[in-house]
Amino acid sequence: MKKLTVVASVAIAAAVMSSCGNSTPKANLKNEVDTLSYAMGLAQTQGMREYMMYRMGVDTTYVDEFIKGVKQGVSDGDDKKKAAYYAGVQIGQQISTQMVEGLNRELFGDDTTQTISLKNFMAGFISGYTRKGGLMTVEQASQVAQLKMESIRSRTLEKVYGPNKEKGEKFLAENAKKPGVKTLEGGVQYKVLKEGKGELPADTSMVKVHYEGRTLEGKVFDSSYKRNRPLELRCNQTIKGWGEALTHMPVGSTWEIYIPQELAYGSHGQGDIKPFSALIFKVELISIVK
Repeated sequence: MKKLTVVASVAIAAAVMSSCGNSTPKANLKNEVDTLSYAMGLAQTQGMREYMMYRMGVDTTYVDEFIKGVKQGVSDGDDKKKAAYYAGVQIGQQISTQMVEGLNRELFGDDTTQTISLKNFMAGFISGYTRKGGLMTVEQASQVAQLKMESIRSRTLEKVYGPNKEKGEKFLAENAKKPGVKTLEGGVQYKVLKEGKGELPADTSMVKVHYEGRTLEGKVFDSSYKRNRPLELRCNQTIKGWGEALTHMPVGSTWEIYIPQELAYGSHGQGDIKPFSALIFKVELISIVK
């Protein structure tokens, strides 16, 4: 079977090279290898048109140009110099049509007037690939990119969801003055609904809790009570506001906690929770699991 595949590949290449222009080469199925060659070539196109359109961004209007490129690639065979060039063209097109567009959507949302600098992107890409003249290491670049993306994205989202942030700040300022409401050092506010007398969880403790979460408007977005199943989680592996509250709650307590947006989901939001939303939770600390 391996021998037949090699022969078939040679037959395909010969047929392509003998054709003129971008027209379809005329098949001549005079023997078993010819028939296999044609069948293999045709079989390889299953799903390719859709792949080229939706994954590679190839406009089917230019199908002749695509076929021209395929023929050129077959003609060049294993020429390593040309293979490197073709790979570069492919990566460059992916950068332009996928990566840059994706980054712009992530950073600037629907604002099409803003874009990353393609010139600087390419300066970084080329210095990284050639390992020459880089202004920072690849590791440093990953850290810087993550920080800058978060900063730029937050500013973009704040233009849209800024009122959520202002609403939360106003709510917390007024709520802090209400009877029974206390504020922890990190900024979380709470009101004791039931006083527990058990031990305090540590930051690394696994605990079992019942809870209900709602927005400032009173909409319940999650509830273990509705599922009739407590949640087990580690105090330091949840949102910061929860972690701060849990480590101050004696086992057996039920608190209503009020979490500033920066100690909840911040600029990211979560499901029905809009970015920069302060949240209210009823939390019942049932036990420390371990």
